[in-house]
Amino acid sequence: MYDNNPTLTGKNKTVDESRQGEVFYDEALADGKKRFYIESYGCQMNFSDSEIVASILSDSGFAPTRNVEAADLILINTCSIREKAEETVRKRLREFDKVKQQKPETMVGVLGCMAERLKTRFLEEEKLVDMVVGPDAYRDLPKLLEVVGEGEKGVNVFLSKEETYADISPLRLDSNGVTAFISIMRGCDNMCSFCVVPFTRGRERSRDCFSIVAEATELFERGYREVTLLGQNVDSYKWENPETGQVVTFAQLLEMVAHVHPDLRVRFSTSHPKDITDEVLYTMARYDNICNYIHLPVQSGNSRVLKLMNRTYDREWYMDRVKAIYRILPDCAISSDIIAGFCTETEEEHRDTLSMIEWANYSMSYMFFYSERPGTLAARKLKDDVPEEVKKRRLQEIVRLQNQVSFKHNQADIGKTFKVLIEGNSKRSDQDFKGRNSQNKMIVFPKKHGLKPGDYVLVKVESATSATLRGHIVEN
Repeated sequence: MYDNNPTLTGKNKTVDESRQGEVFYDEALADGKKRFYIESYGCQMNFSDSEIVASILSDSGFAPTRNVEAADLILINTCSIREKAEETVRKRLREFDKVKQQKPETMVGVLGCMAERLKTRFLEEEKLVDMVVGPDAYRDLPKLLEVVGEGEKGVNVFLSKEETYADISPLRLDSNGVTAFISIMRGCDNMCSFCVVPFTRGRERSRDCFSIVAEATELFERGYREVTLLGQNVDSYKWENPETGQVVTFAQLLEMVAHVHPDLRVRFSTSHPKDITDEVLYTMARYDNICNYIHLPVQSGNSRVLKLMNRTYDREWYMDRVKAIYRILPDCAISSDIIAGFCTETEEEHRDTLSMIEWANYSMSYMFFYSERPGTLAARKLKDDVPEEVKKRRLQEIVRLQNQVSFKHNQADIGKTFKVLIEGNSKRSDQDFKGRNSQNKMIVFPKKHGLKPGDYVLVKVESATSATLRGHIVEN
């Protein structure tokens, strides 16, 4: 699902490549244990799922490693959003197969969204993997490993109507110790015509609010200072207490997590324009630790195309929601997902999308050209008739305009002072810290003695590009 990609690294990029993550590993922790290596591709939810898998494997006697050649178990957590992602996964599997040829006892498995759709190809045609495990079957991993150990193929791609992994404490992988994801729901009931998520992750179900608050509390006590609540459509979160019958909405959950501690920042992703309510916006306005940032995918700025996408809102509805955000949260930053060249899209309709970028004043966007996915409603009912060269040209125009809008958005911050959570060293220099403000903008600034990741500082912005702000620490 395109809405799943709000945390792809980098601003204003065309997301033509998959994200990849590796676990950190301490050799001393693996004495006498088998080792697993895991790579994750795609959305934040996949990275969160990999942490659940790591926890299950840890309880089964495995320890993580960054060295794929030292691994007894190699896992790749897959994404089916774009054909490019699937090509990347197949390429990696062929590379893992070379490792397996040198070390035949190594087990290789595919997890996640590609598991159901391509299980036959992986297991029988290409013979690249020993097991295939869907997003709702991770608890079954220990049994599947036993099956593989006995010389059989391990397969479980069953989609559950109840599984939320609420009782599993994720093993934080590749963590900076400051920010963390918390999955609050799984699956999706929206049937956007371009999207594979309902078919790969199943129906929507919400996790109980008490386990979410407990996880946030535990993270804060361990030194984390920011959590991102994850769901395919967080605004449709709804959990009913089986004992009291009380229904908890997303706005109420947001408030509960904000109450964990004033120093725990709260973010969320992703919002759906049809479901985000004024109640959520007013809740954000009441709490300083709920960040002023909303990822609100538009996909297209044209009502006819939105109807073909089955987005269940039109241009006017979307604009009304944006107006409400800026009215209730004047300092809020809004980002988006945009698809160029969807089925039958005309030049005039493409210009409607360009005009939306300027009107909504997005701080950044994740931009794609349409990639038909097998099994989706669009693949079955609509003709992918926009030539690829036209899609790419339209995407370039979208990217160019978004870069201009982002640059102006960031230039407007010069001279302002923001509260910034230090996340770690800047990528370019260990003499600088990096951190984000409430609006989710990355700010780079010189280090100051005595400060460390997890601390809050006030930073005055001195300069800006389309992607990053730069400034210096000022006294409280």
